[in-house]
Amino acid sequence: MNEVRITTVAKALPPYSKKTDDIIPFVNMWLGDQEPRFRRKVVKIFEGAGVDRRYSIMSPEDVFTATSFEDKNAIYVREVKKLGKTVLQKALAQCDWAADSVDYIITVSCTGIMIPSLDAYLINDLGMRQDILRLPVTEMGCAAGVSGLIYATNFLRANPGKRAAVVAVESPTATFQLNDHSMANMVSAAIFGDGAACTLLSSEPGAQGPKVIGGEMYHFTDATHLMGFDLTNHGLKMILDIAVPETIAKHFPDIVHPFLERHGSSIAEVDHLIFHPGGRKIVQTVDELFGALGKNIDDTREVLRKYGNMSSATVLYVLERFLEKQFSPGEQGLILSFGPGFSAQRILLQW
Repeated sequence: MNEVRITTVAKALPPYSKKTDDIIPFVNMWLGDQEPRFRRKVVKIFEGAGVDRRYSIMSPEDVFTATSFEDKNAIYVREVKKLGKTVLQKALAQCDWAADSVDYIITVSCTGIMIPSLDAYLINDLGMRQDILRLPVTEMGCAAGVSGLIYATNFLRANPGKRAAVVAVESPTATFQLNDHSMANMVSAAIFGDGAACTLLSSEPGAQGPKVIGGEMYHFTDATHLMGFDLTNHGLKMILDIAVPETIAKHFPDIVHPFLERHGSSIAEVDHLIFHPGGRKIVQTVDELFGALGKNIDDTREVLRKYGNMSSATVLYVLERFLEKQFSPGEQGLILSFGPGFSAQRILLQW
């Protein structure tokens, strides 16, 4: 079986950003006609989300202005193309790879709709090969960044001497619903932000970076109601069940231990946890579960604090932090992400 390595991760952020304290006045203005008690509750959700700053493809004024689904999606399409190009070019430069040396491109996004998908534009803009394989991953939400890594690994294992790029670009801001006063919309507005990441992988001899030992998906039965979007005339309306953290906790042993066992490892042998920061409650839940095993998810918490949850791209921001550290040969890392389905995706790495 071919050895697959993660050679680099790059990130790119959109032009607008605001600290949580600076967003609160917009929230109060948005909810001006609501009960004061409800307004105070929403402000507390923003203040307690564990997010200090969020980035956006739109100015806050545009986010809180009522426009059509068509208008918001047009901004998404325009800005996602820019961010995707920037982050792929940045990753290629970090590895000194030419754009036409990539054999497989996977683009990941669930926060807008575009056909052709982002990869078609990247192929044209960067002069990639005409025979490049492309795979758009569009409906797997927060878990899709890890899904993309699993698909890339499977391709590279079957094809020695090849290169793959996974480009995740998300704008949860473009899905924000002004007329939805549900708790799901309030919580998602408080935790989500926009961003892009690109991971390059290789099955070439002598490739650098941590080796992918294995990657698998775990699908929760009868749990499709937990997370996702309803497609309405106003856009993509968030579905976020309050039972998500508790459901993760319940399934946690089945998600982690058999997977590690199948790949000749155990939680005791895993040195680094590369976990997707779904939100403060999910981070707390997983922290308690891993903390009991003597592990920490400090990098996960820090990515949430600095950028918010950028859906599929976020776990790649956590991964980037680990690739910048110096580890001893043989140290292992566990990548873990959850998303609609409901599903958990995991990858075991070894340095």
